[in-house]
Amino acid sequence: MAHPFSLLGIVHTALSVPPVVAGLYGFYKYRHINAKTRSGKIYLAFLTLSVGTSFGLSSVTGINPGHVLGVLALVAAFAGATVSTTALFGRYTAQVSALGLSTSFFLLLVPGLNETLTRLPPSHPLGTNIDSPIVRYALLAWVVIFLLGTAFQMALIRRQQKSWNKAVDDRA
Repeated sequence: MAHPFSLLGIVHTALSVPPVVAGLYGFYKYRHINAKTRSGKIYLAFLTLSVGTSFGLSSVTGINPGHVLGVLALVAAFAGATVSTTALFGRYTAQVSALGLSTSFFLLLVPGLNETLTRLPPSHPLGTNIDSPIVRYALLAWVVIFLLGTAFQMALIRRQQKSWNKAVDDRA
């Protein structure tokens, strides 16, 4: 039997969709979430609202793993956004920023995948809990996608930096 949605659950779900869409758009257009772009700002704002509303939701009392992942996602996102405005990490600043924002997206979707697979379709959800094979395999696939995507991002940023450095050297 599917878990019923409360009004807060519906609001939380509605607030959780925009950061996923904005994040995917950022990955598609810029190959990373860029906090300085409109999609990056939407991502950060709705991520914050999504995590905030999650604290009113829980089948158990107190803090659950989803809440912890939400807070970690916020920390990673805002650390990545803040790092991008500094030179703290020197030539690695772009990579550290992208890693923070990508990690936040990864963490955002861990409970999102679990909740989606254990609630949909409403009449007969695909999984019953986090121990269901479909949920475990989906999460494993998500980890693999995250690791491959992060490696791709780091290589792409490094290649872009080399091209930019070469262009600057050629002008000198």
